[in-house]
Amino acid sequence: MKKIVLGILLSYPLLATSLPELVRIGIAKNTLIKKSKLDIEYAKEGKIINQANKLGSIDLVASYTHFNLPRTLAPLTPATMKDPVTASNVATTKDLFGTGVSYSVPLFTGFALTKDIEMSSISIEIARSKRELTQEQLVYNIRSLYLSILALKEIYHAQQNYVKTLQKLVHQIEDEVKFGRKAQIDLLKAQSDLQGNLSYLEVIEGNIAISKASLSSLVGVEHIDSIKPIRVSVTKPSYAIDRLISDSDHLKRIEITNLNLKKASKGVDKSRASKLPQVSLNSYYGYNYGVNDESNVHSGEFDSKNNWQIGLNAKWNLFDFGKSDASIQKAKIGKMKADLDRRQALLDLKKSLTEASERIKQEYANYQGNLKQLSLTQKSEKIERVRYKNGVSTINDFLYAKSKTHLAKAKLIESKYNYQKGKYYMNYLLERGTK
Repeated sequence: MKKIVLGILLSYPLLATSLPELVRIGIAKNTLIKKSKLDIEYAKEGKIINQANKLGSIDLVASYTHFNLPRTLAPLTPATMKDPVTASNVATTKDLFGTGVSYSVPLFTGFALTKDIEMSSISIEIARSKRELTQEQLVYNIRSLYLSILALKEIYHAQQNYVKTLQKLVHQIEDEVKFGRKAQIDLLKAQSDLQGNLSYLEVIEGNIAISKASLSSLVGVEHIDSIKPIRVSVTKPSYAIDRLISDSDHLKRIEITNLNLKKASKGVDKSRASKLPQVSLNSYYGYNYGVNDESNVHSGEFDSKNNWQIGLNAKWNLFDFGKSDASIQKAKIGKMKADLDRRQALLDLKKSLTEASERIKQEYANYQGNLKQLSLTQKSEKIERVRYKNGVSTINDFLYAKSKTHLAKAKLIESKYNYQKGKYYMNYLLERGTK
């Protein structure tokens, strides 16, 4: 039933939808998530290849060779050729065909194949961790865009109300100008302020459309018409960064660096395999065919001989002009780089957690400050309204006070959603976004 509902949501433009719904759809549809899943399958296939290499290979083989002198279809010993009758019946040909089956398997490679399998297992773990990290990144991006749209919509509604208030003010001044209570210049200033705010209203509307398009692309749907609001509670933040860092080993971003270091260590062990002997088994079973040549008593007749063999091959490198040593040193350098990456990842995480914590604190302070500022500007606007009606102050004073109130509202809305974005970013760093 869930699959049917999800299919309907993906097939048609979304109307009013919630943040959790968009997150679920994004995880199901996003191309980066799909690619990360393929990376896991790719790593699994790599392990299958390495496991198969340890088992060797069975091959169907065929050959054709033309000789300038006749050859026997199968190797013969001198004792076989002593009997003239037997010798005259030996098949010989200048055009030798061969078909058969061969099996080759490495018996000892200095544990190189074993290390390949172990490294491919680590690659699978890395791919899985990267997939989860990609999913966390996607969830954060969806949430961030979602909040941006909500903030813009609230600012848009506030701007609409501000424009309506300005329109009423313009009408009032028009009436007062007719009766001679206000000067024409007051009307012109009010109309100018109104036009500027009408233009800004269109700008906000355009930004909402752009943000929705970005969210649609990120989630993987054709169109998002409207989104449901979420409750944002602005409370005083408290994060213990040192404790979070000490508990960071379970985080995928740190786990990936640990796995890369482990994989690099296996690479060093694998590189040392070139210093050890290499032993393999090779076997063959097949037939040689050919038409007896003119010198044979059975000239022109087609003949065949069975042929099979099995053997062991051993090779131990004594000197390769420093190639093996260079390979080992290269692997060791790779391990050192992986260790440095792990250390840097911890430092970067601490920096990011500190920045995220401070940003949340800043946005909390901004929100509290904007809340107080809004209260003060509203009082100031009321006073300026009375002063303007009584002719004590100018239209500029009144419009300025009104714009300050409107700006305080916009800043309050912005700080509220920036605070929530900060919390979402902290959840992303701590990999709690999908939980």
